[in-house]
Amino acid sequence: MTGRVPNVALSTDAIWAAFSDPLRRFIRTRVANDAEAEDLLQEVFTKIHLKLAQLRDTERLAAWIYQIARNVVIDHLRTRAKAPAAVEVAEDLPEPAEAPALDAEVASCLRPLIERLPNPYREALVMTELDGKTQRELARAAGLSLSGAKSRVQRGREQLKALLLACCHVEFDRRGGVIAYEPRPGACRFCNPSTP
Repeated sequence: MTGRVPNVALSTDAIWAAFSDPLRRFIRTRVANDAEAEDLLQEVFTKIHLKLAQLRDTERLAAWIYQIARNVVIDHLRTRAKAPAAVEVAEDLPEPAEAPALDAEVASCLRPLIERLPNPYREALVMTELDGKTQRELARAAGLSLSGAKSRVQRGREQLKALLLACCHVEFDRRGGVIAYEPRPGACRFCNPSTP
């Protein structure tokens, strides 16, 4: 796997330079005003500074930072919430801009997993997910009805997800975007060719 944030030194100053503006925007969209956002940003960086020595995987720096930010915002909203429903909404915060990059990184691991699927599902996912064909085109090529093609793609996706979750721990946002993932020790032989 490649690093998620290249060339960011592990110092609070360097992290501030690289992340303060996007974190400020991330926090500001979730709180009532600029002053609250600034206070929470300072709290996030205090936690980053205090916990930086505990960061074991520097390749996961961005995910680690945004997890701290999400937790700070959730804690803030919990203290202000008067109803449990408000807390439930806070726990389902939209993800930072880094999520698409993680989606792409996990997507690069999917081809070897797709190759392990039984043929009709493998063919369906290669055509629709990798080759960019529509499900209607799949239906024509495979001699299926459109609903049959949709069903085959759906079953293939379910099988692919099971394979992915067997080799990696993946966290998704509410829209299905990847917010964090970690290969399971010794289990991620499909995503990491160097693993036996």
